[in-house]
Amino acid sequence: MKILLLEDDVILQEIIEEFLIESHYEVESYFDGEKALDAIGAGHYDLLLLDVNVPNINGFEILSYLREIGNTTPAIYITSLAGIDDLKKGFDLGADDYLRKPFELEELSARIEHIIRLYRLQAEIEFDGMKFIPKAHQIVIDDNVIEMRQKEAQVLEYFMRNTGKIISCDEIIENVWDDEHIPTHATIRTYIKNLRKLFTKEYFDNIKGEGYRFNIL
Repeated sequence: MKILLLEDDVILQEIIEEFLIESHYEVESYFDGEKALDAIGAGHYDLLLLDVNVPNINGFEILSYLREIGNTTPAIYITSLAGIDDLKKGFDLGADDYLRKPFELEELSARIEHIIRLYRLQAEIEFDGMKFIPKAHQIVIDDNVIEMRQKEAQVLEYFMRNTGKIISCDEIIENVWDDEHIPTHATIRTYIKNLRKLFTKEYFDNIKGEGYRFNIL
């Protein structure tokens, strides 16, 4: 699991980063909001840990922009802002959790684990009697292993993270593709068509004019 950490306190950043690495997470750390936002735009992260009062672009502005463009990467604020108005603002902007400083590292760990369970970010996702292994691009049904293409696995993983939500082709492109080879909507429809063929049940609803919705029956 890859985490972006935005924290401008040098000592605290080092403490959190070391703790997360020891907990077997992959971490990229930034002191500057603008550089963190550039990194998010250029790569893929499973979770964002965002301080608010950081140089250039603050954590509130970063998450507001990301949610506006359809980026739904889970985010936890870690901040010294303790007022109820700040807490409410963080959640209104689309944060998944809000952790006030100072905090125990084990509390941070518990909140990350909650996000992992909530969004099914674990290495293996079990659903409807099957097992999906995103990193290996495999679906395991009984003892049968179905191999998938990398992008098919990434598209399926994104749908599973957002079960029950209507997702447009543009949102899929924004959150799954991070290189210069941007696919067309027709290509996205082909990926979904291929994913449908992997299952004996229909998990994808086609919402006319809006996109697709993945439902675990």
